[in-house]
Amino acid sequence: MRKQLVAGNWKMNKTLEEGLDLIQSVFDKLDEHPNGPVVFGTPYPFLQAAAKRIKSREGFYLAAQNCHHEDKGAYTGEVSVDMLASVGVDYVIIGHSERRQYFHETNAQLAQKVNLALAKGLLPIFCCGEPLDIREQGTHVEYVADQLKASLFHLPESDFRKIVIAYEPIWAIGTGKTASTAQAQEMHAALRNLLAGKYGQSVADDTTILYGGSCNAQNAAELFSQPDVDGGLIGGASLKADDFVAIIQAMG
Repeated sequence: MRKQLVAGNWKMNKTLEEGLDLIQSVFDKLDEHPNGPVVFGTPYPFLQAAAKRIKSREGFYLAAQNCHHEDKGAYTGEVSVDMLASVGVDYVIIGHSERRQYFHETNAQLAQKVNLALAKGLLPIFCCGEPLDIREQGTHVEYVADQLKASLFHLPESDFRKIVIAYEPIWAIGTGKTASTAQAQEMHAALRNLLAGKYGQSVADDTTILYGGSCNAQNAAELFSQPDVDGGLIGGASLKADDFVAIIQAMG
C-alpha cells in the first residue's frame, strides 16, 4: 500500500542558521508523529548539518534538490550522488521544472540521474509537469506521459517501486495559481493509469504521486483527500514553520 509523503523544497533560500532554526521550529510545533514521511529538501551547503538535526527525529528525512548526471569527473561546481550519500541524504529531487527550464536538463540526463541515485541507495523524487501552453492545448496528459516514459520507463519493476513521482503543473509554481482539486486528481489518476499500463495495477497502486504547484496550508487538506493525490512537494510554504506544519498535519 502506498504511503503519503510531504517534501519541502527550499530552493535557493535561507542561511544555514535560518535553515536549522526552521527544522527545529517544525519539530517543536508538531505534537504528534507525522502520518507519513516528511522530507526537507535543503540547499547543498546545509545538507550535512541538516542531516545531524533530522536524524534525531523519527519520520523525517533529508533530500538534495539535485545531483549531477555523471558519477564523477571534471565538472567544477557540481555535486555527485556519492557525495550526497556520504553526508546522509535519503532522497534526491530530480527533474524539477526550474532545472529543466533554466539549466536545460534533458529527459536523457534525468534518466542518468535516476539510475545513479538508485544505484547509490538514494530515493528519487521525480518531477514532471506541463507549461501553460500545453495545458491550454489540452495535450497535458500526453506531454507528462512522455516525460515519464523517457526518463523512468527503462527501469525494472524492482527499481521503479522506489520512485516517488511529483506532478507539478509549471503554470502553478510560484505564480499563486493552483490547479483545482479536480484538475490535480484528474492528472494524478491519468498518471496512475499510465503506470498500470506499463508495470501493472499493483505497482501503480503502490506508487506515491505528490502534487507540487502552490500547495499551501489552506488547500493541502482538500488536495490530499483526493484518491490519487498522496501528498505534496511544497515550495514557498515549506519556508514557514507554521504553514509547513499545517501541511504535514493535512496528511490523512
